[in-house]
Formats: sequence, structure tokens, C-alpha cells
Amino acid sequence: MANDSTHPDIPRHGDPAILARLFGWCTLTVLAAFLINNVLVVGFGYSGTQAFLSGAAPSGWVHVVLYVVAIAVAVAVVLHDRTISLRWDAHRIHMFNVYLIRALFWAVFLIGITDATIAFMRAEDLIRPLLGSTTAQLFSRPSWIGSWVHIPLIVIAFGIAMVTRTLGFFWLAFLIVIAELLIVISRFVFSYEQALMGDLVRYWYAALFLFSSAYTLFDEGHVRVDVLYAGFGRTTRGIVNGIGTILLGMTTTWVVLAVGFGGKQSIINAPITSFEISQAGPFGLYTKYQMAAFIGLFAITMLIQFVSYFLQAVADKRDEPGFREIMQPSAH
Repeated sequence: MANDSTHPDIPRHGDPAILARLFGWCTLTVLAAFLINNVLVVGFGYSGTQAFLSGAAPSGWVHVVLYVVAIAVAVAVVLHDRTISLRWDAHRIHMFNVYLIRALFWAVFLIGITDATIAFMRAEDLIRPLLGSTTAQLFSRPSWIGSWVHIPLIVIAFGIAMVTRTLGFFWLAFLIVIAELLIVISRFVFSYEQALMGDLVRYWYAALFLFSSAYTLFDEGHVRVDVLYAGFGRTTRGIVNGIGTILLGMTTTWVVLAVGFGGKQSIINAPITSFEISQAGPFGLYTKYQMAAFIGLFAITMLIQFVSYFLQAVADKRDEPGFREIMQPSAH
């Protein structure tokens, strides 16, 4: 079997595994169709699949077509080269997820620093003398900040993520510690505190916790409480992990996505569309709506990683070459 030169330990081709790969890629493409449909419903006023299925809105055929196209794309990807190995598919899905998470970390870093600077300047009334009253009013509007400051920074973050390979977990944790230290020093030494300081810590900590979960799954870093699993062989573990991924992991993420993006007034869509801000004080960060989005992004990145994990589990069950040894804890 041929190996990719940049990843010599991962066999690129192997025995066909059509059903497992089709299930994995259908999950990913249906996820993409689901997110596009959510944008159409929330951003452009489309009726949604539920209205179409109930017969209330015939124009909802657009949503159904999207799902049909999504499944067709998945079938085309799988049948294009039937000999692609499960481990290679799992690897490239994981690497895409790594890029996505890396971009999200850069986004929260850039937005956190920028928003904290803007909030400080607003608190100390520095924007008005520097940029004028009109601009100062713009910087007090969450919708303007979100559209003209946050979104460009997110685009920049995805660009940076293409040229750097650092994930940023440790750096973001370090920044959280520094931010907490600055709060302590400013409060107890200088008797100075602003709402932005606590907001920044919560914003970064939420990102650290939610965005690192998918990569932790890749490294088997989540707590695993078991009685029998430690004594299973590789193929038996593959069966257990594959079934558990579908019944527990993927099901949970789909529930989060369905509830979080279930209409314009859902717990994720509503804060995002209104650019909801913190009520901690008049000069806090304008990032509360993003923290609602973090829940959806957590489910998305976890679902992508669960697809990779499932394909690896099936490969383990088939005892395919390229198994990745992971140091397991001695006690469970």
C-alpha cells in the first residue's frame, strides 16, 4: 500500500470500506447543509425544512435540495477513490478540524485584545478626543463593532491559521493567567477595575474550554471511566469506540446543534443576530454573542472530530495498519 511522503506512517490506500466512509462523509456534508440552511432561515428569512414538510411553505424545497446535494457530494467523494484507507480519511478530516480550531483560537485572541483596548478607551473617554464624537458613537454600538471590527478580525484569523501550525492552547491558557494577574494587581494595588477585565477572562476561558475539547478527543485526553475497556484488545476497542461514537458522541452533538440553531429565537441564533452584549457594566466587551456561538462551534468541531474518531475505530476493528499508539493513563 502506498503511503503519502509527508505522512509515512499513515497508509493512504487500503481495502475498500465504502459503508463506513460513506457514513462519515455524509455526516460532514449534512452538517454543512444544516449550517447553510440555518443561515438561510436566520439571515434571509427562508421557511426551513419543518415548514416544507408540513406543507406550510412549498418554497422550502430549497432546504431539501441542499440535503440531497450534500448526500450526493458525500457519495461522490467516497466513490471517487474507493481504495482510500479509513485512517487516511480520518487523518485529513482531523487536519481540517485542527485548522478550524487554530483559526478560532487566533480569532478569540485578536478580538479579545482589540475589544479590551476599545473598552478601555471608552471607559477612559479616549476615543472622543482622538477620533471625534461621531466615531465614538459608532464604537458604542455592538452591531457596528461586530460587523466592522469582529468580522474582519475573524477573516484575518483564518488567514493567519493557514500560515502557522501552532494550536495556541498553552498560549491562551497563559494569557488567561496573565489577565487574571492583571485584575489582582489593578484591584488590590491600584484600586482600579473595569468590567472589561472580567469579561476578557471569561471570553478566553470559554474559548479554551470549548475549542480544545475536540483536540483532547484526538489525544484521548477526556476522562474515561471503565471497568472492562482497559482489558480489551485493539479490535474490540474499535467496536466499542465506533458504537459509542455514534450512540453517545454524535447524538449529543446533533442535539446541541438542533436545539442551539432551532430557529431565529434559539439559544445560539438569537444572541448572534442581536449582537448581545454583557450586562456586567457599561464598558464591558462586546463579545457575549460570540460566547453563545462558542456552544455551536464546540458541537461542530466535536462532530467533525467524532467522524475522524469513528473512522479510526472502524480501522482498529478491521486491524488495519497505521494504528496510532496513545499513552493511556494507568488508572481509570
